[in-house]
Amino acid sequence: MTTVRTRIAPSPTGDPHVGTAYIALFNLCFARQHGGQFILRIEDTDQLRSTRESEQQIYDALRWLGIEWDEGPDVGGPHGPYRQSERGEIYKKYSDELVDKGHAFACFCSAERLDQVRAEQMANKETPRYDGHCMHLEPAEAQRRIAAGESHVIRMKVPSEGVCQVNDMLRGTVEIGWDRMDMQVLMKADGLPTYFLANVVDDHLMGITHVLRGEEWLPSAPKLIKLYEYFGWEQPQLCYMPLLRNPDKSKLSKRKNPTSVTFYERMGFLPQAMLNYLGRMGWSMPDEREKFTLDEMIEHFDINRVSLGGPIFDLEKLSWLNGQWLRELSVDQFAAEVRKWAFNPEYMMQIAPHVQQRVETFSQITPLAGFFFSGALPLDPALFAHKKLDNTQVRQVMQLILWKLEALRQWEKERITACITQVAGQLGLKLRDVMPLMFAAITGQASSVSVLDAMEILGPDLTRFRLRNALELLGGASKKEVKEWEKLLATIA
Repeated sequence: MTTVRTRIAPSPTGDPHVGTAYIALFNLCFARQHGGQFILRIEDTDQLRSTRESEQQIYDALRWLGIEWDEGPDVGGPHGPYRQSERGEIYKKYSDELVDKGHAFACFCSAERLDQVRAEQMANKETPRYDGHCMHLEPAEAQRRIAAGESHVIRMKVPSEGVCQVNDMLRGTVEIGWDRMDMQVLMKADGLPTYFLANVVDDHLMGITHVLRGEEWLPSAPKLIKLYEYFGWEQPQLCYMPLLRNPDKSKLSKRKNPTSVTFYERMGFLPQAMLNYLGRMGWSMPDEREKFTLDEMIEHFDINRVSLGGPIFDLEKLSWLNGQWLRELSVDQFAAEVRKWAFNPEYMMQIAPHVQQRVETFSQITPLAGFFFSGALPLDPALFAHKKLDNTQVRQVMQLILWKLEALRQWEKERITACITQVAGQLGLKLRDVMPLMFAAITGQASSVSVLDAMEILGPDLTRFRLRNALELLGGASKKEVKEWEKLLATIA
């Protein structure tokens, strides 16, 4: 009997997302329920955005929740390497095989040509897709151009008519027309694979039997299925999980809901409650109970109990559930969890040097530094009244700084300061013009301990969350302003 093997394959390009944790949880439960194995693979072929810092955050966030894996980059295993960036030769071998078999071809089209083709297709109300320009090049000619060092990608061939039948564990058979499929790039010009090739090759070589992934990937399933067919491999069973939604039913996004797992850790949620809540996303226990442990979920797990309606990620409901968990702790356990959350020696030692020089009694600590132990702050709009800047300029400064900090992967005081300095410089402002806005947003006060030190200690999640809240208090940014300010952002070094 084949051992069930599932996997999660996140990209280390940002904060660890609750959607990643949600998919990881369901893959873990499915594997464990069937006595199988759960694998963690890192999809880090986006060289510009992937970082080891983000990779470590993924490990830390999943482990905080209580999700452990049997194989992965940090624990090893018989099917490594488990980072795609370390599997380049493997992908090249299989890409070459597809070209040799006539299922893929070298494409030399420039970005300008591709843009022009797509613009013409859209003007004619056609589905934008590659027009097959390089598909009929003689193999010898293609090889000559490759040997001459001409930039190229490898594309897969796809049918242009008929339908592909996708067997989804939740929806049954889904028919998707081939006329909606593009000739997918499999190997980029830099020699690295795209998601499609790497995904299929890795899942096959790692013996993955069931792939539970987000439903946003369902429309592109035919391309994955066709690759399995081209290679002559048995494809894993596919399951497309419903996407997490904001309360307004839109796709979960950080603009409307904090999406970083680390945010919830910093806000003081229990990992058991967070995992419990993610388990309630589109799934329910047979007896419909709200509160359950990971072990209980695994024991009773049945993929057929997943509901296809987009599960709503509601912060109020999560907070209510967390309260249920907190009240069931003993007083000793509660006190221990509080200490572990923010009154642990490591966190306190970061704060103590900045507070010690500013107080004369211990009772002055809370008014001065209470913001270190808070989530959202009560903000007074009067704190953002500025001598030099009107409301629009204040919002512009804060939005630009927020965007810069959202892109910051190495969270250190010097880098935080550089982001703020760059924005100020681009707008013709001094650092002293901008810092009062940071004090107000981050500490809720006109002055306190060094706000730059505070931002480093609070970490990226709470810092960005507070900046977003301050922006919202001041009216946010209109669509027109966002467009204008994004252009400005692109000019900031």
